[in-house]
Amino acid sequence: MMKIYSKATNKVIRVDRIIAKVKGLEEGATVVFFGGIHGNETSGVFALKAVLEAIDPKEVRGTIYGIVGNLNALGVNQRYIDTDLNRLWTESHIECILKKESLNYEETELLELLEILNDLIKTNTGPFYFIDLHTTSSKTLPFITINDALINRRFSRFFPVPIVLGIEEYLNGPLLSYINQLGYVSLGFESGQHDAECAIQNSIAFIYLTLMFTEVIKESAAIDFSMYYNRLNQQSENISDVFEVIHRHKIAPSDTFKMNKGFKSFQAIKKGMALAVSNGTEINSNHKGLIFMPLYQTKGEEGFFIIKPIKLFFLKLSAILRHFKIDGLLVLFPGISWMEKEKGVLKLNLNIAKFFARSFFHLLGYRSKHITQNYLELNNRERVAKTYMYKNESWYRQPF
Repeated sequence: MMKIYSKATNKVIRVDRIIAKVKGLEEGATVVFFGGIHGNETSGVFALKAVLEAIDPKEVRGTIYGIVGNLNALGVNQRYIDTDLNRLWTESHIECILKKESLNYEETELLELLEILNDLIKTNTGPFYFIDLHTTSSKTLPFITINDALINRRFSRFFPVPIVLGIEEYLNGPLLSYINQLGYVSLGFESGQHDAECAIQNSIAFIYLTLMFTEVIKESAAIDFSMYYNRLNQQSENISDVFEVIHRHKIAPSDTFKMNKGFKSFQAIKKGMALAVSNGTEINSNHKGLIFMPLYQTKGEEGFFIIKPIKLFFLKLSAILRHFKIDGLLVLFPGISWMEKEKGVLKLNLNIAKFFARSFFHLLGYRSKHITQNYLELNNRERVAKTYMYKNESWYRQPF
């Protein structure tokens, strides 16, 4: 059991790896919440403890888990100790860790979490929902981040907060990308700034709304869901648009990076605006858009992102194209071939890539990563999504 301290509330709680498991008396969905994947983000852990200890199993249909991420880092209130736990969740990383004789702190944490994850999928009934609770180093509206699969989009749209797509194209090894590759609904919720009391309250609201939308909490439960919905709607300033990441400023281990003061997520910026200083050189924006997750902490691999809104027309168009699996025609073009068809992975010759706009692949659900100097790897979440598992869920049946 680990002691965790919250600067926001000036309180200490004790938690195990599994904060709580609440199993209802009736069958239903399995909802899994993670908190504290980063050790300086305590709000999710405090929120989970408050909610799950207050829920009566008689009011539950299905099973709810609250799981703590980086226990050791939470104990010292650091993002991580040896390496970022939320950058290790790739098949290659995991295979390497399983073969090692000596593990660092985060590698040990990963194996413990992986065992729990595999066990709960085997021993519980679907549909499954995975929610990762986070906070940011800068001021922000509460928002959702998702891997760009239609099941994630459809579920996320019920929450009255902004939704950000495409961050998986810029990050390697997040926990939710690993889970999404397994085919399940998975989303991240950023509740506010580290150590802000409102971040705990926003996480509490999000947890309750998740349990309502998944129908894990019965309608007869004496819970004022409208209060939690209105809270998030007010905290997000009535913004529930869908955005897409268009730029990331990556920080190398040897870089000296300092974000200019005063920026907060979703703040509008102009092209040419000074944003930060890196290695003594001023960093100016190459885009007009919105600043997203500017870095105001010592540890981190991304200095900032830039996002822009996606028009509803393109969201609907992409849903239609994916429904009819138009992406299957891509391999008819020269320089494009299947790398792993069953996993929805294409290989694209970079000499051919210049003839295709990135937005075209995004419409079809593909996000790119470099694999060699000559090829791009294009990953599609739609082909692995367990859509069949969610088709009878009330939120899925709502018009998109």
